[in-house]
Formats: sequence, C-alpha cells, structure tokens
Amino acid sequence: MPRWESGSAERLTRIAMELFAEKGFEETSVVEIAKRARVTTRTFFRYFPDKREVLFAESDGLRAALVERIRQAPDDEPLAVVLGALAGFDWDTLGREAQRQRHAVIAANPELLERDLSKQNDIAVAFTDALQQRGVDAAVARLTSRVGLQVFGVAYERWLSAGDADLAGIVAETMALLSRTASARAG
Repeated sequence: MPRWESGSAERLTRIAMELFAEKGFEETSVVEIAKRARVTTRTFFRYFPDKREVLFAESDGLRAALVERIRQAPDDEPLAVVLGALAGFDWDTLGREAQRQRHAVIAANPELLERDLSKQNDIAVAFTDALQQRGVDAAVARLTSRVGLQVFGVAYERWLSAGDADLAGIVAETMALLSRTASARAG
C-alpha cells in the first residue's frame, strides 16, 4: 500500500462516501476507507482528524466564500443579500451527486445532524457579523441570517432532488411561499 499518492484527499472523500452509502456511516471504519483508497491510515489522518470530518472538510472554506459574497453584495435588503449570496454560489462545483450522498449520510445519523446544525450555526453567526459590518442593525442581522439560511435549506433540499432545476428559482419560490405563509391570517 503506497504511503502517499497525488489526489489522496479527493479519493479518500469519494471512497468514504461510497462506503457510507454501502455500509452506513457507523459501520464504516477509517481503516476500510484507507485500504480501499490504497493509502495508509496515517495518510487518512493527514487529511482528516476523523471519518466525520470527511463530510465537513469543505465547511470552513464554504463559509468564508459565502461571507465574502455578503460583504461584496450590492446594497439591498438584508434578506435579499443573504439569499443572493446563497443562491448565487455555484453549488454545482461541489458536485450535485456528491451533495446528495452527503445529505443522505448526514440525514441518517443523529450525531452528524448535530454536527451539521453546529456548522449551520457557525454560518449564521458569520452572516450576522458580515451584515452588521454592512450597517445592518444587530437584531435584524441575526434574524435575517437565520431566516435566510432556513429558506435556503428548504430550497436546497428541493434542488438536490429536482434534477436540472434552477436553484435561484427554487429559492425565489420558497421565499414567496414564506411570504404567503407569513401574511396569511389565522382562521
């Protein structure tokens, strides 16, 4: 087994996702991932502190890119800025099938769902800070960040299963649904 090969991180991620789909997250070991990827477990740990982080390795870079989009966005209502940053990101560069697999693995495991919620909270805090730097009131920035992430999350799940659908269009439909729901009168 080679100690190191070019592209090991990508191969480890791909193979880990395959094994998670085949056997489940809990039943897959780091040793199995490394063996199938033709690297040592030491090489695995060079890239990931544990198997859980295979699913979240991109989160810090993604958060930074999204926050930068908020900082650079043209003047608009705060919710439009948040949704524009999220919907305007090129999610296809992450690979839609890989995102579907990741989403399924996380949804099937309570520990991973908890970790995902923690990462979403980190994004919400970073969005709030970025909006405040744009001059948005703290309470408005916090509410906007969290509502925007929830609206996007609902749209994102639909987009993952929708084939060739336009994510920005799904986000707009989801926001319109929220607007109708928020303005509906109680019976």
